[in-house]
Amino acid sequence: MDKFTKQFIDFTINTDILKFGNFKTKAGRNSPYFFNLGSVNEGKSLNELGRFYSNYIIKNSLTFDMIFGPSYKGIPIVNATSIALAQENFENTKFAFNRKEIKNHGEGGQIIGHPLKGNVLILDDVISAGTSIRESIEIILSHGGVPSGVIVSIDRQEKGTGNISAIQEIQNNYGIKAHALINLDDIILYLSENSQYSIYINDIRKYRDEFGV
Repeated sequence: MDKFTKQFIDFTINTDILKFGNFKTKAGRNSPYFFNLGSVNEGKSLNELGRFYSNYIIKNSLTFDMIFGPSYKGIPIVNATSIALAQENFENTKFAFNRKEIKNHGEGGQIIGHPLKGNVLILDDVISAGTSIRESIEIILSHGGVPSGVIVSIDRQEKGTGNISAIQEIQNNYGIKAHALINLDDIILYLSENSQYSIYINDIRKYRDEFGV
């Protein structure tokens, strides 16, 4: 396991983003783990989260003109990441996010932030069914931008609507690269190397065998 992966999993456990137990997923599955970026609710953790995304971008030499965060959990991610990229002297990254409901007064419209132009990198928390990412792609296209890729915190490596994962479906249907800071295999490896979490490994492996790709 590389240093980045271990540090990010450490971060998710220490901030209660990653929890172990028995949880019901959006797809109606009983999952032995739960991953929720909504647990990030104070400045230090948000700053760290932005740095993980920015470090991934820099490490993988991703190119784009701006970043986009789907409402709601994508909003703090793009804010924090744009600040982290600026602190790394990467570039003065432009960002935008959408409203759930289009505003018809004041400045109006659906988009807050920079106009959606050029190659747009989408930042979000997870890909489950892929609904949020598909909506983001349609929003970007309808405003004249070009979706150039997706980064999420975790790839659950679960089947989507068919026998491939939601991330694979996004890549196949839209021809864009989907990235994840970590995946379920990384978590299983992490647990196997930390005796205090060994009690969770069997349940997670069973879940992976039943729903994984």
